[in-house]
Parts: sequence; structure tokens; C-alpha cells
Amino acid sequence: MHELPVPWIAVVVLVGVALLVGLIYLIAMRVAAGGHGEAMQLVSPGLLPALGIVFALIVGFMAAGVWGDNDKASDAVSAEASALRQVVLLSDQLPAPAAARMRALVREQVDHAVHTEWPEMRKQHATLADVPTALVQAQDLALSVQARTSGQVEAQREIVASLKDALDARRQRIIVSSSHVNAVKWIGVLALAAVMLIAIACVHSVNRRSALLAMALYGAAVVVVVAMLVAQDEPFTGHLGQKPDLLEQVLPST
Repeated sequence: MHELPVPWIAVVVLVGVALLVGLIYLIAMRVAAGGHGEAMQLVSPGLLPALGIVFALIVGFMAAGVWGDNDKASDAVSAEASALRQVVLLSDQLPAPAAARMRALVREQVDHAVHTEWPEMRKQHATLADVPTALVQAQDLALSVQARTSGQVEAQREIVASLKDALDARRQRIIVSSSHVNAVKWIGVLALAAVMLIAIACVHSVNRRSALLAMALYGAAVVVVVAMLVAQDEPFTGHLGQKPDLLEQVLPST
């Protein structure tokens, strides 16, 4: 479902929540029409705010984690692109053969990240076991250059530091790509939503229309929350996932 456009995610969640609301409503009204209607009416309305606060706290913690992971992913991609761009700019200070080779290695690394690593990250299959050969070779090249001027010495030092930053940012990008909201949290949120719907049905069991209206309003809020979390659950997946645009801009022109 993460690969669907956001409107379709909302539609799928809406259908699922509507089925939940309808099922709870039908069961609650049938129980109320039986011999337990009086007991249901005795459920205190003061229970609803407490349940609502618990639900809001859980959703808040989940949203903070999801948005935090997306911020980390964005920062990692920006840092990697900036570091590689710095390498490209500083490579002009190196001897001509080394400069050309350095730019070729940067291009190779960006191509590998865009066409190999990104699809794997979208599937959450990327691992740190995949060695960035181009970056390692670029480091070896930078360390092996025989600098002849003070400018080349400084450029060599900065290139080595930038390549290290690019490796660190890539590592962070791959680590964050595997983050997601686990099944236990999803089950907890949906269970709390179901409990809240049952409580609403009990409080309003004396009036079926008010019960359905209250449950529908709360269900709409659940749809918004769940759809928002699903759309951004995995930082590199779906239409709102991080794109390799910044890395593609690093590609040196030939």
C-alpha cells in the first residue's frame, strides 16, 4: 500500500475504517437492543476524553518517529550530495589525469546510488554489506595523488574529508531506509481506535443516530491519522519518499 498515490492510500484506509465502524455499530446496537442496553447506557461519558488522550499520545509518538526518520533521510541525502559536489569542485585543483578520474568515479557512484541503491531502499532491501566501490577507489586516488603545490595539498586534504563525509551520509541513508512503523504499533493504534469506537457506541447507545454520527466523526479522524502515517511510514518508499534528485545534480558534465 505504500507504493500507492496518497489519495488511493486514503481511499483504502477509509474503506477499512468504515468497515470497522460499521461492524462495531451493528454489534453494539444489537447488544443494546438485547438485555444489556441499560448497562451500556451506564458507561460514563467521562471515559471518552481519557481514551482520546491516550490515542492522541500514541499517535503523537508514532508521528514524531515517522517525521523524524524522514528528516534524517532528507538530511543524509543533502549531506551526501553536498560532499560529492565538493569533491567535484575541488578536483579541478588536482593534476589533470587525477581530476578526470576523480570526476568519473563520482559519476559512477551517483549512477550506482540512483539506479541500484534507490530501488533497493524503496523495497527496504538495502544493506551496508554493499561496498561503495567507486567511493573507496576515489579515496584511494585522493590519497595517492602526489601534490606539488600548497593548493593541491589543501585540495587533497579537503577531498579526503569530503569523501569521508559522503561515506558517512550514505551509511546513514541506508540505515534510515529500513525504518518503518512496526506491526505492534499499528495493532496498538487500531486496537485503541476500536476501543474508542466501542466506548462511543456505549455512551450513545440510547440514540442510534447520534451514535452513528459520533462514530463516523471519530472514524474520519482515524482515517486522516492512519493515511498520513502510512503515506510517510517508509522514508524512501511511495510518492512522498525521498528522491535522488539532489544526487543527480552532482553529476559532473562531460
